[in-house]
Formats: sequence, structure tokens, C-alpha cells
Amino acid sequence: MRPISTAVIVAAGKGKRMGTEISKQFLPLYGKEILAHTVEKFEKTEAVRDIVLVTGTDSLQDVKDMAWEYGWKKVVSITEGGKERQDSVCNGLKRVSEDTEIVLIHDGVRPFVTEEIIENSIAVALEMGGCVAGVPAKDTIKVCDANNIAIATPDRSTLWQIQTPQTFRKDLILKAYEAAKTDGFMGTDDASLAEHCGYPVKIIMGSYRNIKITTKEDLLIGEAFLKEETP
Repeated sequence: MRPISTAVIVAAGKGKRMGTEISKQFLPLYGKEILAHTVEKFEKTEAVRDIVLVTGTDSLQDVKDMAWEYGWKKVVSITEGGKERQDSVCNGLKRVSEDTEIVLIHDGVRPFVTEEIIENSIAVALEMGGCVAGVPAKDTIKVCDANNIAIATPDRSTLWQIQTPQTFRKDLILKAYEAAKTDGFMGTDDASLAEHCGYPVKIIMGSYRNIKITTKEDLLIGEAFLKEETP
């Protein structure tokens, strides 16, 4: 029997690195908003029952209009984000149903997640408590000082580039967010909050195509992916 799973999709960013007036999640990608491509991946995955969308205060109506236009059936809540991504996720977690067992936290501008990644994430989180999708680093990574002088070269075989979804048993991630609030801890991702509490987080294989669209170059790559996928 599948666990009851809810996806919290965070789309509250302003897209400063994109250099556009429109928030990046609403930019067109192959004829459809980036966010629409993302949401539809979770709409089509049977293992996900509910979707909670988190967006900026000034975008709430736009996202509600999108939900109506596209006929999204799993979206149970559309709520506003906070000052930082961590605040936005926290707001989304408050909208998750009481009977939810597994929570998947996903970037709204990461539209190339696959059903396989989503389902694997749920299975591993159910077993381990928490897991994140990622890919082994291809490039050599340097640790630099304040003057950009290289001071260390970590073993590349131990390094992973982390993606989303980041998936957890609901009780675990709620405790992690509460502890972060109490401790004043700001993490770089959801997994770092779980790690802060001492919870183990398993890394599972994502995909090198599961990119986060943050720059104009990423849009070009995304267009190429979609053209390749279109019959």
C-alpha cells in the first residue's frame, strides 16, 4: 500500500539571475510556463496525492488562474511564500494535510523531474526517513579562501550536486523545521535542516537533465530537452 504523499512545490523566487521583469517560474518554456511543466509532472505521478503550491504574494492570483486554466486536480492549496526559501517551505508545510505521511519538497523551476525519481524518492524516504535526489559531480571542485585562492581539492568521488525533490517522512521534516526555527539555523536546503537535527539523509540518483532553470542559458537547454522529447 502506497504512503499518502504530498508535494510542496516552491515557486516564490523573483528570478534576479534571469534578469527579467517576469518571475522565472512564469517564463514561457516551449509554449508553457516553467511552473506549469513542473506541476504537471506531479499531477501525472500516481504516487503523489496532493500538491501544495507556494508563490509570492503578488503572484497568488496568477497561480490560481493557472490552476484553473490547466485543470490541475491535485492542487489542494496555493499559499504565499516568505522572505527566504526556508520561510516559504515552512509556509507550505503548514498546508500539508494531517494524514500525509511523505512530503516531497521541489523547486518550481525544476521541470524535468521524472516519475521514476519521484517514486524512488518516496520509497527511500519511507524507509530511511529522508532522501534527496542528486548527481555525482562531473567537475573538479576547489575550496577557496576569501581572496579566491584555492586551499583544498575535495575528492570528487565523494561529491554530489544536490537537486530536488528532497523527500521526508512528514513528522521528521516538521521536527527539523521547528528545530531550525528554535535554533535560528538557516540551511542551504531542506536536507541541511534534517542533518542539523542528526537525521540521516540518503542521496539517490537524480538526473543530469533535472536542471533548475535560473539563467537564460538554462532556458535554451530546457527548450532543447523539450524539442527532443516532442514526437
